[in-house]
Amino acid sequence: MQLTSLDWSIIGMVLVIVLSIGWWAGKQGKAHAEDYFLGGRSMPWWLLGTSMVATTFSADTPNLVTDLVRQQGVSGNWAWWAFLLTGMVTVFVYAKLWRRSGVLTDIEFYELRYGGKAGAFLRGFRAIYLGLVFNVLVMATVSLAAIKLGSILLGWPGWVTLTVTCGVTLFFSVYGGLKAILWTDLFQFLLAMGGAIAACIYIVCLPEVGGIDGLMAHPNVVGKLSFWPEFDDPDVWIPVLLVPLAVQWWASYYPGAEPGGGGYIAQRMFSAKTEKDAVGATLLFNAAHYALRPWPWILVALASLIVFPDLNSIATAFPSLAADKVGHDVAYPAMLSLLPSGMLGWVTASLLAAFISTMSTQVNLGASYLVNDVWVRFIKPSASDAQKVAAGRWATLLSLLAGASLSLTLTSAVEAFNLLLLLGAGTGGLFILRWFWWRVSAGTEIAAMIISLVVAVYFTWIHDALGWFPLADWGKLVAGSLITTAGWVLAACLLSPEHPSVLQGFVNAVHPGGPGWSDYSPEGPDQGEWNVPNSLLQAFLGCLAVYGALLGVGSVIFGHGLAGMVFGAITGLSVQGILVLQKRTS
Repeated sequence: MQLTSLDWSIIGMVLVIVLSIGWWAGKQGKAHAEDYFLGGRSMPWWLLGTSMVATTFSADTPNLVTDLVRQQGVSGNWAWWAFLLTGMVTVFVYAKLWRRSGVLTDIEFYELRYGGKAGAFLRGFRAIYLGLVFNVLVMATVSLAAIKLGSILLGWPGWVTLTVTCGVTLFFSVYGGLKAILWTDLFQFLLAMGGAIAACIYIVCLPEVGGIDGLMAHPNVVGKLSFWPEFDDPDVWIPVLLVPLAVQWWASYYPGAEPGGGGYIAQRMFSAKTEKDAVGATLLFNAAHYALRPWPWILVALASLIVFPDLNSIATAFPSLAADKVGHDVAYPAMLSLLPSGMLGWVTASLLAAFISTMSTQVNLGASYLVNDVWVRFIKPSASDAQKVAAGRWATLLSLLAGASLSLTLTSAVEAFNLLLLLGAGTGGLFILRWFWWRVSAGTEIAAMIISLVVAVYFTWIHDALGWFPLADWGKLVAGSLITTAGWVLAACLLSPEHPSVLQGFVNAVHPGGPGWSDYSPEGPDQGEWNVPNSLLQAFLGCLAVYGALLGVGSVIFGHGLAGMVFGAITGLSVQGILVLQKRTS
């Protein structure tokens, strides 16, 4: 594979367009912190929803999907498909609550929900933890994929790839803030999605793959096609399907699928013009993220089992790739190296753009935490808007450098994925219930953090060394989630709740309603009946609709027309049910 002058021209043109859009969008903004971090709270649902999808479409995403498919088959994707449950609950329950809170960041929420020194401590600690530690780990994971992409498709060493892409990211993230990021996200998503589909069609039609019929019939692929794991083997179906659907979706804090909403999803909801725009954005995101995007990646991953059946074949084909970076996730960029001139430049540029999109969101989010929830809150409360924006630009630079540097020590997308899941295992239930149960206090959250940290340290470095009884990664996740959940529930029951004035202020601002707030009614006009049960039913139907679309499209691709019709009917009926339920609450 050799990049031609046409390919390099396309890559250069795309980078120039990204810079130009960022510069244009930045010129439209004002030098105010709310505009820099939230786009002036005036963004439409379609732009925000597309931005959410673009942010989760990074260079590491197809690599992760490829790793899962090559090792576990199509059913391995339930490891992330299960997060749809979290997403739909956010759409129909939490999007409105977040928008009503009126906060600048989801970390600022802590001093709305909790009071006193404990609430302030939580705000500062979580801002540093999420803004530096967790956010840097996410960026390192994304940067790892960019390094592998650059090594295979561009022939660049890792530091060169990161210098170029992070330089572009730094320019428009620092200059234009969130508004620039949103508009570049729109361009980058259209480019990346188009590139993924075009690459998939070309690769499946390669002579060695033999088209869709040849792909489906190949012995390396036949055993990988099922949507469901083998149910006669508990060692397969429990970690692949049961744990993600029963535990992982609510227990783990994962970027883009935070229980109760959070992170850049919450940031986009804060940026919406209205509550309806916040709901519409998250609905668009979940539908596109789970039902639209996966199949081009999955088909390329299946085809890679024919062209590169094992890791040795990848290492032989790309001798310049560092030995510690050779993994199943590398098979995706390896397959892209088979594309013809012009298309190769397009797809390479689209993946670089996807990387830039995700990194720009992460650095802006991390900067908003460090500036709003640490620097302004605890160090310089009197800071002017100009000073806040300047501080945000320095924080952007700091977090970008840290994330890119850490990526040089990672080796696998799945390795990073599992680490992110274990770090917050068990705290997810707390993030869901703190909106609806008055007994959850700042002390409860502090206890949850301490317990989850101890549990994560134990299962990561101590348990296996002791050799008492072996536990797979999924067993550690389940055990850690149950221990942490039991610990914070006990703490909620034993520790004193927040002062009634703090709880009343939260109810007045957010109007959560329900039996968990039976002693607190919002002051002011009547807010109507509690509609969360109706919203949860809509979330359930939303999951059926998206899963029906996801599996229906897959069934049609695999040649199972009847199954595709059944799944399509499930999608249609579920959407109709949602519309009926919405009319009842309108």
